[in-house]
Amino acid sequence: MPRVKVISRNFMDMVAALPAAKLDRLYDSHFICEAVLRSLTPVPKKYVLQLLYIDIAVPAKSMEEWVLSDGLSKHKVAIDRLLQLRVFIEVSDRKKEISYRLNPKFQSQLRKVIVNGGAPPREPMPPNVAVRLPTAEELEKYALRQWENFLLQLVSSGFEESTSEPFSPFMLKICQRAGLLSLRENEAPRLTENGFQFLLMETSSQLWQIIREYISTAEDRGIDAADLISFLFELSFHATGQAYNVNTLTRMQLKAVEELAVLGLVRFQQGMKEKWFIPTKLATSLASNLSDSSSRKAAEGFVVVETNFRVYAYSTSRLHSEILRLFSRLEYQLPNLIVGGITKESLYKAFANGITGEQIISFLQQHAHARVAQRIPSVPENVTDQIRLWESDKNRVQITPAYIYNDFPSEDVFEAACTYARDIGGLLWEDTKKRQFVLRSESHQEMREFIRRQNVASTNRK
Repeated sequence: MPRVKVISRNFMDMVAALPAAKLDRLYDSHFICEAVLRSLTPVPKKYVLQLLYIDIAVPAKSMEEWVLSDGLSKHKVAIDRLLQLRVFIEVSDRKKEISYRLNPKFQSQLRKVIVNGGAPPREPMPPNVAVRLPTAEELEKYALRQWENFLLQLVSSGFEESTSEPFSPFMLKICQRAGLLSLRENEAPRLTENGFQFLLMETSSQLWQIIREYISTAEDRGIDAADLISFLFELSFHATGQAYNVNTLTRMQLKAVEELAVLGLVRFQQGMKEKWFIPTKLATSLASNLSDSSSRKAAEGFVVVETNFRVYAYSTSRLHSEILRLFSRLEYQLPNLIVGGITKESLYKAFANGITGEQIISFLQQHAHARVAQRIPSVPENVTDQIRLWESDKNRVQITPAYIYNDFPSEDVFEAACTYARDIGGLLWEDTKKRQFVLRSESHQEMREFIRRQNVASTNRK
């Protein structure tokens, strides 16, 4: 059966898109097998567990009898997903009847996990060696600070008066590949339309997009993508806040951990003799967050929007200030309060940078302060309606690629061409007096062929 092409919308889609040989190699790790099983929806998960201790192929027709007639669509979706992940392998007999069996490597590893329990990736360092470990609260603040620093570097690229530290060459390449930054010769990196939109996304979606590009560029850095994915899954099975000796990592794994520390996934500490890394929640919940963005806890709200278009942000974060500056005019900032206003000019600037009105409204709603979040709507209707109206003003003029036809030899030829253009739905504008019309570019080739046939017919009549 030909492999189904998968668009990587989450971590498991990226796993499914790997070549069969690499995917089978991934299933040598019980961490991968356990993570894949967790990611499955109830129906395919049920099929895996039903076939776990069956060593022969089960006919497809027999499996269809496991569901009611109204559940066949879910059954087909489940089978397709299991085939994409090579958890199921399709088998055909001499009569060309299709059967399914579990991938032997996946089956073997999952049996071990269920019978013996999954062994930890590595043992934590003893408490008497790894001293002065950060508390859970300190570790969470560290992860948040690292991630905000990354976003702050990105958002500052959207303004000429950038005050943040420049990107590292490695992270610059990741952002370029993701389409967040553009880099021209002898110019500083500039934020693209995708970059502006990226800043208004949920954190889980942002993290997935960066990790996806990080994996995609693995081959360029001399790292096997399958090995990197395997390590990222392995990392998600570590305990948050525990210290692990860096000497237990391979060279590839150590390099990956050092690079991921920039994003706040891990924290390094140096002891008297030993050095260790400490996974944060961003790392240990990596697989679950990236396979289901809805599982991520919503960020605490801080924005209040009033009916007079005033914006109050109760925050000390410089990142929040910079993001609000993308679509509003900031007036002043106190130690824990940012005050601004949404104006026509500030929104036009946001629209010019590729940010849509719906993205702005969604951001304001998702980050609404707790005092207003319970209201319906949390953002005043006159504000959301006006944002949409100002955006529609900008989109009033539409650009359509087209060709202009003129210099027709006679009125009859012009009328025939106009009628044909109208029939094929390509006519945009016509001027009978000047014998010219404008045609959609996609109809240009058809019109050329029509005029050529008319010319040939005219020549033959002569």
